[in-house]
Amino acid sequence: MLVHFKIASGNRAYHVHKKLFSSKLISQNVKLQLHNTLNRPTVTYPSETWVPKENMTNKLMTVDRKIMRKIFGATRTDDGYWGIKTNQEINCVLKGQNIIEYNKKQRLYWLGCVECMTEDNIVQKIKKWKPMSKRPIGSPKTRWKMTFWKI
Repeated sequence: MLVHFKIASGNRAYHVHKKLFSSKLISQNVKLQLHNTLNRPTVTYPSETWVPKENMTNKLMTVDRKIMRKIFGATRTDDGYWGIKTNQEINCVLKGQNIIEYNKKQRLYWLGCVECMTEDNIVQKIKKWKPMSKRPIGSPKTRWKMTFWKI
């Protein structure tokens, strides 16, 4: 549910600066820097503590691509028609610097901060805590620590 609120706040941040992102007077590099400093932190603020799920990842990528399409504008095809950039074209231009990679970097940064904390810190105690009861039947939930095995 938190993801929906963060996406809504990202949309609000985008619409506040919509004229900047669609302006022809500002270069694409400046627009990308604006997006990286204004919109991305708004959407991914507490993301270093999230456990990334597939649907959340898809929603974040959709929001990110929507803004990228506004930044890069339309492209002319070989036929002479105008169209929006495809996901592959956006990925080629960004060179893998999408919102999910940004989120992974933020989680690794947070892991480094947690590891540097003292042993009596509450975050360290929670990280090392083992439950006393049996786990419920079924596959276990994805934990925050398990997400680093995928990186």
